[in-house]
Amino acid sequence: MKKEHYNVNGLANEEMKTQVKNALDKIEGVNNVCVDLARGTVEVAYNNPATSQEIKKCIENTGHEVE
Repeated sequence: MKKEHYNVNGLANEEMKTQVKNALDKIEGVNNVCVDLARGTVEVAYNNPATSQEIKKCIENTGHEVE
């Protein structure tokens, strides 16, 4: 299993946290998503066929910028 850690701008409230988590959970291969509002980070544990690039794009598609 792979783990990726992303710094994400604009994670301001529980609604945004839920939006990002739900979007990532729809990707085949994603096993666990941890969104930390205080730090503005998202940690994703995943296996194939999910890719780091696909996960980053998914976060950006929710309207957030990945640093």
